[in-house]
Amino acid sequence: MDTSIWEPIIYLVGIMAFAGLNAAYLGWCERKGAGHIQRRIGPKEVGWFGLLQPLADGIKLMSKQLLVPQGVDGILFRAAPILAMVPAITSMVAIPFSETIQARSIDLSVLLIFALASIGMMAVLIGGWASGNKYAIISATRSVSQNIAYEIPMLVTVITIVMLSGSMNLEEIAMKQEGGFWNWNIFPVAGESIAQAIIMPISFIIFFICSVAETNRAPFDMAEAESELIAGFMTEYGSMGFGLFMMGEYLNIVVGACLTTILFLGGWYGPFGFTSSVFWFLLKIYILIATFIWIRWTFPRTQIYKLLNLSWKILIPFSLAILLLTAVFLKVEGFLI
Repeated sequence: MDTSIWEPIIYLVGIMAFAGLNAAYLGWCERKGAGHIQRRIGPKEVGWFGLLQPLADGIKLMSKQLLVPQGVDGILFRAAPILAMVPAITSMVAIPFSETIQARSIDLSVLLIFALASIGMMAVLIGGWASGNKYAIISATRSVSQNIAYEIPMLVTVITIVMLSGSMNLEEIAMKQEGGFWNWNIFPVAGESIAQAIIMPISFIIFFICSVAETNRAPFDMAEAESELIAGFMTEYGSMGFGLFMMGEYLNIVVGACLTTILFLGGWYGPFGFTSSVFWFLLKIYILIATFIWIRWTFPRTQIYKLLNLSWKILIPFSLAILLLTAVFLKVEGFLI
């Protein structure tokens, strides 16, 4: 048997299964988590503890007819949900889950993932514009302004990590954090450079805030804003059109958690120098995802102007200052060496 043929097929099936299970059961986790936070039960009727609720919801969405309202751009209206889903799945190809589990090692994997994230943002814009609905158009413009505002400090923070690690390959960035938690990029202890020891915790906070904002979740859900924009850019979507948008949102949460884990939390390495394993990687990303869920159901949605001011007036200046300090520290250390 030629492994060169079967290996990519196995990885493709694995990625599709991982993406599908996460998209389905993260919705269940969020509904149960929201129920407990708000002192109610959440899904409980379909299966034990409501565990079959995602399957029932999926069958319901697939059995419904995909209606295309009059006055919409039919081609773009149908293409937008696919654009929201495909980039998120494609991003999983470049993410290393361990030293041996990765679909494809890509030298510029950081750049690839952010390029795919931009395509996902275009899906929201196209879906809102093609719907021909004023609420959807308002939502789409909000989404663009929000994504542009928060992509800038996020990218600047990633540039800082690239400068410290000397690579744009996610696998190499993770491998430079081998050892224990004192070697992770987030902690201000025993770093290889002064910059890492002083400013990386701030970089982690900026990156995490931007990750929450990029997924359009509360308190940054200006794009949907159910209370005033009737589900925003998804107003005219039903059936699997709506389902693909929701699956894309949850997969973007997974991708954001994976990036945070690789860039700041040591990837697949254990906290006390334990043997590296995919278990540590999955544990870290699901702790981050649980934090995403907790934030959504704990903090209220803010105004669009406050949300944009947070990025333009606080996060962007801080990220640029951190980038400048990192460059200065690395240059000084180069002279000392």
